[in-house]
Amino acid sequence: MSLALAPLDANVELEANLPCRKFDPDLWFSDSPTELELAKSLCGDCPLRVECLAGAVERAEPWGVWGGEIFERGAVVPRKRPRGRPRKEDVARDAALRVEAEARLAASGLATSRNTVRLAA
Repeated sequence: MSLALAPLDANVELEANLPCRKFDPDLWFSDSPTELELAKSLCGDCPLRVECLAGAVERAEPWGVWGGEIFERGAVVPRKRPRGRPRKEDVARDAALRVEAEARLAASGLATSRNTVRLAA
């Protein structure tokens, strides 16, 4: 008697290797800026990063890390700030990070103009 095995679905195997499937899903929706930066870094090598980001932009995701970018209130933010008034050096760093986030979106082909993807100020 022989057992016939069903062919392995490549999508199931791929999904099992995605960072958002291997690690705690709460990491991608954390309130902690440090944990969100970790989630962003885990997205870096994901084979579905561009598709994930495009879907999040299209849906205007209200929060979380999608495709290696942080979304807050439907806009891409360079980093999540902790509660309270920001320090002056944080404001300057945020401006530089905003430019970097815009460049990454443009490189992904998702931001041809400022109207395509809304970046938080």
